[in-house]
Amino acid sequence: MSKARLPLDERPTVLTMNHVEKTFAGNVVALKDMHLQVNDGDFISLLGPSGCGKSTALRLIAGLIHPTSGNIRWTGGQNADDLGIVFQEPTLMPWATVAQNVWLPFRLRGQGYGAVKDEILEALRLVGLEKFQNSYPRELSGGMKMRVSIARAMVTKPRLILMDEPFAALDEITRFKLNNDLLELKEKIGCTVVFVTHSVFESVFLSDRIIVMAARPGRVIRELHVDVAYPRHEEFRTSTEYAAYTRQASDALQDAMGVAA
Repeated sequence: MSKARLPLDERPTVLTMNHVEKTFAGNVVALKDMHLQVNDGDFISLLGPSGCGKSTALRLIAGLIHPTSGNIRWTGGQNADDLGIVFQEPTLMPWATVAQNVWLPFRLRGQGYGAVKDEILEALRLVGLEKFQNSYPRELSGGMKMRVSIARAMVTKPRLILMDEPFAALDEITRFKLNNDLLELKEKIGCTVVFVTHSVFESVFLSDRIIVMAARPGRVIRELHVDVAYPRHEEFRTSTEYAAYTRQASDALQDAMGVAA
């Protein structure tokens, strides 16, 4: 069930990144002095040029890697239900059915399929794939595979869903449809989203906060607020508001590409 959307400055904090830096082998500085506050109900896009550390920031939040310095703090602590992740590729198990793929987060916690079947079928219903529960990934289109990945990420009803350019490899029509569906799904389950994208247009359509990052080394240089009410539909894409926000985001991205280390 969706939650009432509070104004940006009234939302409780989910997590914060404070002075986070990440250096990889060979003294490659991926992130430097990264600050980010994620609030309950936010839809945040991380927007920036290739190599600016967007995916690194997501992997740090997910705990897949650890910061070289600085800290990432969850308000109230973190548990197994707090996080869902959607990667650039659907990363589905080819030998498992759609329903079995969505079962994976529960299975990793030792919960049998029968005990959580209702939750699995509800997640598939929300992404429009309940009739494909017994299908295999090879039988699905690229967009359908990504829907399965999204269902798997949200089946445990996490506080936060991380999405790393999930629609980048899809054609424009499918991408637009999944953008629409993602916003509808977010409203239904009331989650918080941090979304990595290279697309100015996608970031404006989806987000209420756009975090613009500069490369070499990656860090936040600007935050834009898209003050347009949800739900957003196709008419928003052709509105003067949308055009104005995309110009702002495009200008900020151009500035980011010219920022020296």
